[in-house]
Amino acid sequence: CAMHGLVVGDRADPRSGTVPGVGLVHAPISLLPSRLPESFWSQACELAPLFNELVDRVSLDGDFLQDSLSKTRQVDDFTSRLLDIHRKMMDANKKENIRLGLHRSDYMLDSETNSLLQIELNTISVSFPGLCSIVTELHRTLINQYGNLLCLDAKRVPGNEASRQFAKALAKAWDEFNVDSAVVMMIVQPEERNMYDQYWLVKYLRESHGVTTIRKTLSEVEAEGRVLPDGTLVVNDRKVTVVYFRAGYTPNDYPSEAEWSARLLMEQSSAVKCPSISYHLVGTKKIQQELAKPNVLERFLENKEEIAKLRQCFAGLWSLDDEEVVKSAIENPDLFVLKPQREGGGNNIYGLDVREALIRLKKEGGDALSAYILMQRIFPKASLASLVRGGVCHEALTVSELGIYGAYLRNKDKVIINDKCGYLMRTKVSSSDEGGVAAGFAVLDSLYLTDKVIGPV
Repeated sequence: CAMHGLVVGDRADPRSGTVPGVGLVHAPISLLPSRLPESFWSQACELAPLFNELVDRVSLDGDFLQDSLSKTRQVDDFTSRLLDIHRKMMDANKKENIRLGLHRSDYMLDSETNSLLQIELNTISVSFPGLCSIVTELHRTLINQYGNLLCLDAKRVPGNEASRQFAKALAKAWDEFNVDSAVVMMIVQPEERNMYDQYWLVKYLRESHGVTTIRKTLSEVEAEGRVLPDGTLVVNDRKVTVVYFRAGYTPNDYPSEAEWSARLLMEQSSAVKCPSISYHLVGTKKIQQELAKPNVLERFLENKEEIAKLRQCFAGLWSLDDEEVVKSAIENPDLFVLKPQREGGGNNIYGLDVREALIRLKKEGGDALSAYILMQRIFPKASLASLVRGGVCHEALTVSELGIYGAYLRNKDKVIINDKCGYLMRTKVSSSDEGGVAAGFAVLDSLYLTDKVIGPV
């Protein structure tokens, strides 16, 4: 791991999130890949371009986004602020001709129904394209070395070019602008222990595409940025043609008005935003729940076969104004997950806490319920795995979550890229409800394709 850059900042070192090269530890990993039947892998890969297209179509319907999130905005200040920026862009009739999406759709295999169900669709700051590619190489190397002992074949671990593919999509968007001196600007958090994952993209942009990347926090953009009369974004006297967000997805990233004005400034510019404010809103939990309602997909897509494929992977999703479902969740809290409008790990509510939260929210009344959605709880089959964290390996019963990365780039009517590009496998101890690696709940993993039902490697 250390030799190949499969590293993260060490929480124990206070400088590890701000000074590159200080306080490194290996990323938490699974020692061997997790099994997944090949048919589910194929299904997840096939869905990636469909979700890419869906995000783009929904993003163009500003009224749908504003209406669907209108109740949420009354109880969630963060969503409200994002909607304010979106509304300003609508009122100014701002068109994003070049649109770039780097997404990740996350799935689990539900043992109750033996079907692949979507957990969520992420449209902003999808993490680990850099590190997950190296985990795949690590597992292939281990299987090549010890495969005879393990009775495993490295060819059954699918290739993973996520970081190169993301870099290629960012470079293509940069190309569409055709300004040689311009840079890609990566928006980052002031403290980022996952910076090495991000540096892989910087490396490939420079080495494979000759594109320079600058890293800026939102507050730095506010201090150093301006938009020229022709819409060009200039930060610290450098022209920026692509803004790539690896921050800005959580309220913690906006501690003051400075960060909000930076977000608005970038949105007002002609630079390609990955994501634009509308792509960002499409990734909210509430929109995911709206899209799962009957006849809503038909509003955005024509192909009946593709609509059926998307619908097949939707888990049960409900708003809290569905009294029957709320009653059912209070009676059987273990069958549901209560999700707020938040990205990043550590926010969902499980088990008996679901009952307590729902009773409290009902008492509060008004719009309090609008800040959450209810989702069918997915029950993946647990299997034994060896997890390595902090140099120590331990065995545990685990469950895995598969994320498929997708890249989408269009310029007006021309779709330039619409493809899957690699995957993220996260494995966690089955007693842990949350799935975020950076949040400390899970380890990075890869896939071992089987043609049978899942069991431990």
